[in-house]
Amino acid sequence: MSNHCVPVRATTGKSIISAMTSSRLSVPLLALATIFTIAGCSNSQENAADTSSDTTETKATKDEVLRIGTEGAYAPFNYTNADGTLGGFDVEIANAICADMQVTCEIMAQDWDGIIPGLKAGKYDAIVAAMSVTPERAEQVSFTDPYFSNTLVFLAKKDSSFDPSNQSDIDAHSIAAQRSTISSQWFEDKYPNADMKLYDTLSNAFLDLGSNRVDAMISDKLPAIEWLSSPAGSKYALKGEEIDINDNFAIAVRPGDPLQAKINQSLANIKANGTYDKINQKYFAVPVSATSTVDEDANTGEDTDADADADADADISKQPATENVS
Repeated sequence: MSNHCVPVRATTGKSIISAMTSSRLSVPLLALATIFTIAGCSNSQENAADTSSDTTETKATKDEVLRIGTEGAYAPFNYTNADGTLGGFDVEIANAICADMQVTCEIMAQDWDGIIPGLKAGKYDAIVAAMSVTPERAEQVSFTDPYFSNTLVFLAKKDSSFDPSNQSDIDAHSIAAQRSTISSQWFEDKYPNADMKLYDTLSNAFLDLGSNRVDAMISDKLPAIEWLSSPAGSKYALKGEEIDINDNFAIAVRPGDPLQAKINQSLANIKANGTYDKINQKYFAVPVSATSTVDEDANTGEDTDADADADADADISKQPATENVS
C-alpha cells in the first residue's frame, strides 16, 4: 500500500486554489488550505500505517500453525474416533499447549514405525504420542520436559495361573507386545528366550490376546487398564506387580529447534493454571474392576476378587501428577 496522499477530487482542489488566488484573501486562504492538505495527508498516512500494522499482526497470529504428529492408535493417550477425528490425552495436551502458545493446532496421525522419520522429514513440527524418552531416540530428536510417568504391567486371563515373577512361566507362555515400544524393548532385554509376539499396533496385540492367540501380554499400565475396562477385556486382569522402569513420556522436536523451549514454557503454564490436571482426571480415573487381580479358589473353582478394598486405592503415583513430572 502506497503512503502517498491522494485527494478524493483533484479537480475540486485545483478550482479552490484558483479561486483563492483571484481574491483579495488569496494568500491567507492558500496558506490555510495548504495546512489542511498537509494535515489530512499526514492523518491518512498514519491511519494507513495503523491499519497495515493491525492487519499484519492479525494475519501473523491467525496463520501461525503448530503441526503435531501422533499415532492415533494408543488409547487412552491417542486414538482415532469413528468419524476419523483424533482424540485422547495426548491430543488434548497438544491442544492445550497450542492454546497457551496462541497458535492453531494441526494434529495428524502417523504410523508408529514412521513417526520419528516423519518429524525429521518436516511432515510435522512435534510429536505428542506417549513417546518414552530413551537414549536411542535422544540421538535423533530433542525432548521437552516430561508430561507423563509410566509403568509396565502384565495381563492375562483372570483364571490363568500365569505369574510374571516366575522365569519359567515367562518362558512357557507366548507374550504379546507392540513393536518398537519401551515395553517390548524392556521385555526383549530381560527375557531374550521368551516366545514374544510383536504387533504393529497395541489394538492388534489386544485383539490377539482376547482371541486366545497369545497367553499373556505386556503393556503400558494405562492402555492396559483402558482395555480391561472394555467388554473385550472383561475376562482378563493385571498379573503380578507394576514394573517401574523410570519411563517418562515427553514431546519430541527436531534437534536445535527453538520450539522446544516454547513448548516447555507452555507445558509449565498449563500445569500451573490447572488445565493439565483437568485433562489428567478426565482420562486416568482408574476403575476398581480394571485393577482387580482375580485368583481361582482351589476348593470351589470359582473366581473371587482379591482384596478389592486395597485395589480401590491402587497406586497411581506414576500417573502425571503435576509436581511429579515437571
